Amino acid sequence: MANGSRQAVWEFFGTELKRRREEAGLTQTELGAKVFVSGGYIGQFEQAIRKPQLDVAQRIDQVLRTDGFFERLWRKLIKEQQFAEYFAHAAELERLATSICEWAPTVVPGLLQTPDYARAIYRAANPLAADEWIEEMVRLRMDRSQLLKDATRPLFWAILHETVLRIPVGTSAVMAGQLTHIAEAATSRRAVVQVLPTAAGAHPQMGKVLRLKEFDDAPPTVYTEGVLSGNLLDEPAVVKHVRADYDLLRAVALSPAVSLDLIRTAAEDYTRCAGTT
Repeated sequence: MANGSRQAVWEFFGTELKRRREEAGLTQTELGAKVFVSGGYIGQFEQAIRKPQLDVAQRIDQVLRTDGFFERLWRKLIKEQQFAEYFAHAAELERLATSICEWAPTVVPGLLQTPDYARAIYRAANPLAADEWIEEMVRLRMDRSQLLKDATRPLFWAILHETVLRIPVGTSAVMAGQLTHIAEAATSRRAVVQVLPTAAGAHPQMGKVLRLKEFDDAPPTVYTEGVLSGNLLDEPAVVKHVRADYDLLRAVALSPAVSLDLIRTAAEDYTRCAGTT
């Protein structure tokens, strides 16, 4: 779930908690004592600073006699809505796909990210977010990446612009670890990875993230993403056009073997930089 959507859910939980606590005539400290947490903890729930936990929600229901309201709210809004609405369906299809072809112009694809790289991305995009929220986002992204470790994993083909290797996300050590991780995914045959060199110049889909998915028993789809928005497209003519663009990207990108050498060299450069800081 995107930061804004998730924050709205937490705020709704907190607003309802405060209203019902006050109706019961309890202070934050008094309610906290009854549900075995501190009053400050209750205050953080009410201010949407901390993500509510299921066991605490259940105890709050018991103390405030809310007939399972907070447990149901947790299960329906907090636990199940893991992704932004515009990405939720695309994420579900990801698990059903037999092949995924991704073009990444600036950022390592989510399925190939390391925790440290993902953490740096989320912190850069959400500089005022609580650490707990950042860690929850990283956990969700890592849960997604398990897809490539499953026995029934899809064929995953990623074309990265060389910019992805050169933009320092986090520290040099973070980048070294990230690029080493990509190289390991390629050598273990969990992914086919190509790099489109900067020297290639103009190319199809410049600056546009896209993901092609194919399925055993459903038409292929294309997912594109903009600012807090996404488009899941299955119109045959559109999919055919995007597939042709992806084939052109494959044609002008470096071969998987040469790409692997470039990724490893970039990782070594970051390792040396990390050693001198």
